[in-house]
Amino acid sequence: MSNLANQDVAYLENQKASLQVNDGKVYLLTKRMVDIIGSFCGIILLSSLFIVIAILIKVEDPKGTIFFSQKRVGLNGKEFKMYKFRSMVWNAEEKLAELLKYNEVSGAMFKMKNDPRITKVGKFIRKTSIDELPQLFNVLKGDMSLVGPRPPLPREVAEYSAYDKQRLLVTPGCTGLWQVSARNSVGFDEMVELDLQYIHKRSFFYDIKIILKTVLVLFGSKDAF
Repeated sequence: MSNLANQDVAYLENQKASLQVNDGKVYLLTKRMVDIIGSFCGIILLSSLFIVIAILIKVEDPKGTIFFSQKRVGLNGKEFKMYKFRSMVWNAEEKLAELLKYNEVSGAMFKMKNDPRITKVGKFIRKTSIDELPQLFNVLKGDMSLVGPRPPLPREVAEYSAYDKQRLLVTPGCTGLWQVSARNSVGFDEMVELDLQYIHKRSFFYDIKIILKTVLVLFGSKDAF
């Protein structure tokens, strides 16, 4: 189900030409093959880690679930459920409203470095980005790609300008140019510019370059929160 009006979808289609979005069949087929092989191998190789993290999450906060699913907006405004390891207390969404005033980034995002909803295990898996690993299942399903703009929340998209909605021109990703360049150290507008830069330049080798850079910055990033 799309969260965008018909005119928004039409606008995005028109913008593909102006941004010179690489929608070539060879590139898209190759990208999808890399996504399937990469996500499948990642799930198999990391299965033991998945089990350990699942146990730690349940021991610290037995009332909550192991995985956290959240509605996100993907290609051309199509909504899907994105998976993560749960890094917050079980009733985190209920507590969000009272914390919005402490938002530490500008624009249509919420980030709070010392978010009181985050558990002890959650701090560790966020710092190392382990909480993001279940998104490999989203990649395998085709909701996401290994590389692309991060999928926004519906409430964030509701605040997007027409220019911002260009982020939705391509399939969202687990990692992207924003994550390997600046991550949370920049505001929303800067993130949009980095995403549009990726959309303009994307290619097979550019995707591989971003994946390799992600491996280098994945653990211990000072900007991860």
